[in-house]
Amino acid sequence: MGQVTVESAPDVGLRNVDLGARLPWYDQRRSSWPQISLATDTAMLGAAVIFAGAVSRGSVPTMSLRWAVVLGILGLVALARKGLYRPPLQLRMIDTTRAIVTATGVATAVTISLRVILTDSARIADESVRLWLLATAFLAAGRLALAVYERRERRVGRAGAPTLIVGAGKVGRLLALRLAENREFGLRPVGFLDKEPLASDANGSALSVLGASWDFDRIVQDHHVEHVVFTFSTAPTEVFLRLLKRCEELGVRTSLVPRLYEKGTTEASVECLGGLPLVTGHARNPRGWQFNTKYALDQLAAMLLITVVAPLFAVLAVAVWISLGRPIFYRQERVGRDGKRFAMLKFRSMRPPTKTELEPLDLAEGTAPGGVEGADRRTRVGALMRQLSLDELPQLVNVVKGEMSFIGPRPERPEFVEVFEENVHRYGERHRVKSGITGWAQVNGLRGKTSIADRVEWDNYYIENWSLWLDFKIMLLTFVAVLRARDVE
Repeated sequence: MGQVTVESAPDVGLRNVDLGARLPWYDQRRSSWPQISLATDTAMLGAAVIFAGAVSRGSVPTMSLRWAVVLGILGLVALARKGLYRPPLQLRMIDTTRAIVTATGVATAVTISLRVILTDSARIADESVRLWLLATAFLAAGRLALAVYERRERRVGRAGAPTLIVGAGKVGRLLALRLAENREFGLRPVGFLDKEPLASDANGSALSVLGASWDFDRIVQDHHVEHVVFTFSTAPTEVFLRLLKRCEELGVRTSLVPRLYEKGTTEASVECLGGLPLVTGHARNPRGWQFNTKYALDQLAAMLLITVVAPLFAVLAVAVWISLGRPIFYRQERVGRDGKRFAMLKFRSMRPPTKTELEPLDLAEGTAPGGVEGADRRTRVGALMRQLSLDELPQLVNVVKGEMSFIGPRPERPEFVEVFEENVHRYGERHRVKSGITGWAQVNGLRGKTSIADRVEWDNYYIENWSLWLDFKIMLLTFVAVLRARDVE
């Protein structure tokens, strides 16, 4: 392949890059995740077959080894189709377990169909279903162990792909900051590539600008880059396309931050007019039937749950009455769907402030209110309730009344809403849906005095990508947080 100019540099003269050349270390660069995960799954499937044989003696006969191998191979193929052998950026065990259940279910269904056609065994269903359940359990356990190990390695910096960020603007630096704060994501930023970077102190990123596009090969080699993320910069489109092509030739994985990313959704369709793709996002309609169905189910579930937890409700009410007296409930005005105000309920957990404790709330710039504000006035009962989130139980009444949902953006006080709507990008869009007892931002660590801009970003992501599965994940993650006895807002 001939010489192709990547970009001209007036200060250093024209540089050429051979886009057909391989870097010296290229052939030694290989991610071990596909091999390790495949070996783990194969071992777990083998263990499931052995265990099935051990527990079934004298009861249900085991599947023949031949058909067990067929089911195992089909299961591995289905897992590969689910993308479980690609190096993951995020280690999401809930999503992984879902993929395992689906893949093993498909493999079992195909195996049963083949056995019905090719054999005349009378115990096909019993044998196959038993192995399916065991295979699912063993595969999930193996993946959990692998995820725990990988997460620990990433946290201490021994794992994670060295990542180059193209574009040192506002979005690029925000991405670098997020990756540095979340080492478990799987991308370890090493620096920026940008000819005209933003000021280095923007958004608090401490990463260096390593060079411009004509330095790409040197930077990739010196820092052993395995992943390149393209954000935004002043460079022309042709430069980005050439760098993408170079990444393909080197086997370097790439990711793109799309234009209009604020409105991006996980569900989209692509139609092509020749070589011109048209991407259509399928964001959820907050006024559509899906959300209306969700709210109706919320009210029904809240009524049933109030009945179930009534004894606990009574015990907590008595505990509050003994420790603080009346009233039992704390009512605070909050802003909900469409900006409507309502009285959010909680069990009282703090004694009234004294004159010396009455002081204005001083929030750091860009920080949301929450948690214990001012002097710690919690009673022992109140501290325990807040630790286990039991003080939030009265909000089930808000759900029954249609003022709140189980899951959604956490409601804020009117005085803060007025400020945030003026100063925080897209803050008002949170009010497209009902407020929630818990939410996507909360289970991602954005509770209490955390970044309001980040919280808004997570909340709007939830609204535009809502699904029953996402609600289910949030509920599971909320239970995990409660079991860990961590304070929530």
